[in-house]
Amino acid sequence: MTFKVQTLSFSTKTSLKISKGDISRWCVDRSSDAIVSPTNEILLLGGFTAAAIHEAAGPDLQKACYQIPEAQPRVRCPPGEARITPGFKLPVSHVIHTVGPVFNFHCNPEDILRSAYKNCLSVGKANNIQYIAFPAISCGVSQYPPDEAATIAISTVKEFANDFKEVSHDKFCLMI
Repeated sequence: MTFKVQTLSFSTKTSLKISKGDISRWCVDRSSDAIVSPTNEILLLGGFTAAAIHEAAGPDLQKACYQIPEAQPRVRCPPGEARITPGFKLPVSHVIHTVGPVFNFHCNPEDILRSAYKNCLSVGKANNIQYIAFPAISCGVSQYPPDEAATIAISTVKEFANDFKEVSHDKFCLMI
């Protein structure tokens, strides 16, 4: 099955592709690529997307999540933050885990969602990741309105790209 891909170029070196597909099958080069897994604070499976990622990665991914130290009791990744693990059996080198907001529960869900995207990008940059695929963070069980979430995702990626012009190549993909 082929899906139409929309491309937004932010500079000669940075672009954002919007595509529909299975994020657990996405890859670029298996050495500098990562997918983002939306999860919960204790880094357990979370919703459908995280479950698909964990199933494709195999049990070592969950073991790696358990090795991430707790920031506070039963919290390995607070909302809006990000953590990174190897990709294991996935076709990417890394998985970046993030906790997005629950739309009608968290105060300032826009700020948390923006932080989730920004911190994923920062973790990727710190780990020399050049290609990142994002799912629609918080749009499933967390009930974030997809149009609002997409606006936040795109503006955050664009802002990040403008702030880090020294990066040699950055490609971002939003998977819906």
